[in-house]
Order: sequence, then structure tokens, then C-alpha cells
Amino acid sequence: MCLIVVGWRVHPDYPLVVAANRDEFHGRASLPAAAWPDDPAVFGGRDLTAGGTWLGLRRGGRFAAVTNVREPGKVPGKCSRGALTAGFLRSTASPEAFCADIVPGDYAGFNLLVGDGQSLAYVSNRDPDGPRVLSPGIYGLSNHRLQTPWPKLRRARTAFASALEQLPACETAFALLADRRLAADAELPDTGVSLAWERLLSAIFVCSPDYGTRASTLALQRSDGSQRLIERSFSPDGSVSGEVDLEIPA
Repeated sequence: MCLIVVGWRVHPDYPLVVAANRDEFHGRASLPAAAWPDDPAVFGGRDLTAGGTWLGLRRGGRFAAVTNVREPGKVPGKCSRGALTAGFLRSTASPEAFCADIVPGDYAGFNLLVGDGQSLAYVSNRDPDGPRVLSPGIYGLSNHRLQTPWPKLRRARTAFASALEQLPACETAFALLADRRLAADAELPDTGVSLAWERLLSAIFVCSPDYGTRASTLALQRSDGSQRLIERSFSPDGSVSGEVDLEIPA
């Protein structure tokens, strides 16, 4: 994922609401969201290169999502970042315990959000504050640390607050994820990539022939323990190429 906004215990009927865009090279093979054949209690997309996932749910209330930290020129870690999400979804550890057991040096820069319905935790191997349990609120995450005020994250968090009010209708959430507006040059962060790339990546929805938003996802956890996972997939030209709508019983 390259943009995630999360509402944690701010909606009376949906304790956890997640809206996210997965940005990736279009040539990297993956599968759309579904129950995993090797673990049917897990639901999410699948990266066919390394076998992990960028975002997933598990029946019973577990949630995990990961973004990379933008640091061009850094060597890859010995483990895939997608293994973090897959590992949590398959484990029984609490979010706090799972985060504490991660060996930071095994991975390239990452941000990880994990929850089990009782708590939601965040950890990054590029954040000196270490793992922490999150209090109720709205959070935004892209390719830097949690709540870094990049223009697209500020815009996404504001729009997300309005989208929460529209639930169970979902189109407002997908509309915010489809926002292709670029930030002004004066607002762009300096993450070590070219100015052209900073401009391209400043949009909530990234669109280019080789790299861009591959999927937009809305994940909902209800008060009764049931969950819903909606994923829209996109072609390199930004057109919708598919949609999956999964109901996950409690």
C-alpha cells in the first residue's frame, strides 16, 4: 500500500474502517482479494512475487496492512515486507507482541498497522519511537511515518472523516481514493526521487503507464464481528478492471 487512512473506534457501528490505495509497478504479478486457498480464514490480495499481501483481514477480527518507506537506493531487506502482514494474519499473537518481536533489520523500510479487534498497533523500522498502540482516532499513512503531513495525506484524512459519516454507503470513500489531483511544487516533500516522480506520487490516486494505483480497498469491521472487504482493481490507464466484494462472517 502507498496510502492508508484508518478510522479506529470513531464510528458507532464500525470500530475499524480502512480506505487504502496500493501503488505498485503494473508488471508485478498479483492476485485480487479473495480467501487464501492455503488458509481460507484469511482474505486479501496476494503478491505472486514474494507470496505476501499488502492488506488483509482474517475471520475473527485480525487486520494488517503495510507500506514501504520511500528511500531510493537502499538495498532490499532479506525478508519481504509483505511477509509481515501475512505473518500477523496467520498468528495468534496480540498486535503489541507481534510488533515487538519483529527484527527491524530483516526488512527494507516499512510501516505496519496490525489489529485484532481489541487493539490497533503501529510499528516502523524507520520510526525511533518504536511500536505503539493507537488510541481511537483517524490516522493517515503513506511512505513515511504515521501522520506525516504530506499534502495527499492531509487531503485524504479530511475527506475520510466525511466518508465515515456516509457509511454503510461506500462511494464517498472510493471517491476520495480516486482523487488524482497533484500537490503544488512548493508543497512536495523531498524523498530523494526526481521532481517529476515527487509530482506523480503526490496524488492520492497515482496514474502512469508503468507504475500507479493498482487497487483501491475499503475494509470494514462491524460491531457484531463481521467484516466486509471491497477491492477495485485498475489498469495502467487508470480504468477499473475488476471489483471484489467479500462478506466475512464473525
